[in-house]
Amino acid sequence: MPGLRIQYFRGPVWGKTHDQLRKMIIQGNNPITGKPVMPEIIEKLTKPLTAEEKKTGTATLDVGPDTYTGTPDELQQLYLDKRYTDFMPIILPTVEKVEEMLKGTSHEPDEIVGRMNPGSEAGDTWSYTVKDVAISAVMAGAKPEYLPVILALASTGTTPVNVSDNGFMAGAVINGAIRQEIGLNYEIGAVGPYAHANTTIGRAWNLVAINGANCGKVGTTYMGTVGNPMNAIDVIIAENEEQSPFEPFAVRRGFKKDENIVTVFMGWGILSAKNWKADVWGPNMNYPQIIKDIYNQQDAMFGTVAVLSPPIADFVRDGGHATVEDFTKWVQADALAAGPMTAFGPAKPEGKPAGEGKPPAGKAPAGKGASKGKGGFGPMAPQFNVVVTGGTNNNYFMMGGMVPAASVQIDKWR
Repeated sequence: MPGLRIQYFRGPVWGKTHDQLRKMIIQGNNPITGKPVMPEIIEKLTKPLTAEEKKTGTATLDVGPDTYTGTPDELQQLYLDKRYTDFMPIILPTVEKVEEMLKGTSHEPDEIVGRMNPGSEAGDTWSYTVKDVAISAVMAGAKPEYLPVILALASTGTTPVNVSDNGFMAGAVINGAIRQEIGLNYEIGAVGPYAHANTTIGRAWNLVAINGANCGKVGTTYMGTVGNPMNAIDVIIAENEEQSPFEPFAVRRGFKKDENIVTVFMGWGILSAKNWKADVWGPNMNYPQIIKDIYNQQDAMFGTVAVLSPPIADFVRDGGHATVEDFTKWVQADALAAGPMTAFGPAKPEGKPAGEGKPPAGKAPAGKGASKGKGGFGPMAPQFNVVVTGGTNNNYFMMGGMVPAASVQIDKWR
C-alpha cells in the first residue's frame, strides 16, 4: 500500500483534558504539514484514490549479499552504517567463525528458528534461520556452547527491544545443569555484566532481534520515549538453585528439576528494593512484609517479580513461608481483598465511583490459580513471581514489573 493515507496530529493524547485535546487536534495543526488537522482528515477520507494509491502487490525484502569484503575497520564501519549492530564493536562473522558457531547445534543451518516483529502486533513479522542466529551469536562474542540457549530464546519470537514508546525491556531466567556447563554466573554479581556467558547471550538475543526482525531502529521500529538501558544486553538471570530454599523457577512452571529451561520475561525492568518507599533498613528486618508492601505499590500491568539473594529467600522461608506458592498467596492477599477486577481496574464498589477503592488496580495477565468472576476477572491479583540468584554476602534484593511469557527447553536446540 505505497499510497496509504496517514494523518498526523500532535501527541501524546492520553492524560490530557478535553480542552487540551480540542486545541491539539480539533483546532490544531498537523505537525508535519502545518495545516489544520480536521480539514486534512476530511480530505483524506473523501478524495478519490490516485492511480498510485490503487496499486497492489507484494513487498519483497532485500537481505543483501551473502558476504562482504574489506578491511576489519571498513567492515566494522559498514555494520554501523547499515545498522546491523547495537553500535558496540562486534566480532566480525567470518565464514569460518560462523561454521565454528554452528557446531554448537545439530540443527540444519537453513532451519527456521522463529518469527519476530518489533512489537506484539506492529509491523511485519520476519523469520530467521539457525545460521542467522549463529551469525548474531558470533557478532556478540558468544561461544558455540551458548548457541542452544540463544536459539531457545530466538525460538520464542519475543523481541527484547519492543517497539512500544514505553521503553519495555526483556530478560530471561535459566534453570538446570547448563548453568554450570556453560559458565553462567548465578552468584556474586549475577544480574550484572560480569560473566561472559550471561553478557554475550543477552547481547546475541538483541542482535537476533535487530538483524532477524528489523527491531531497534530508532524512530521506526523502536519508539521508546526515554528508552531503557536494559535493552543493551537484557537481563540474563541464572537461578542460584543450590543456595535457594525454594524449588527452581522452572520447576514451579511445571518442568522437571533436571531439565534445562529458559523462561522469557517482559516488562519495565528491575531496580534495587531501595527505590521503593516501603523498603526500610534497621536492626530488625521484616523482609517478607517489605516485599509485600512493594508489591502493593507496583503497577499491575506486568505484575511484580522479586529477585532475591539467597539470604533474603532464607528470611522469607524463616518467616513462615515454606514454599513460594505459600508466600505468593500471602503477598497477594490484600490485592485479592480489593474485590473483583475488571480490564481497567477494580470493579465499581457499591456507592463509589469506578476506580476508587483499595489498591493495587489494573489488569493482570491470567495466571495459574486465577479464577474469573461475573463482570470482570474475578478475584485475580496482579502476578507475583520469585527468582533466587546472587551471592550470600549481603541481605540484598531487587524488584520490578516483569512477567514471564514463554518457557522453552534448551536441550531441543543442541
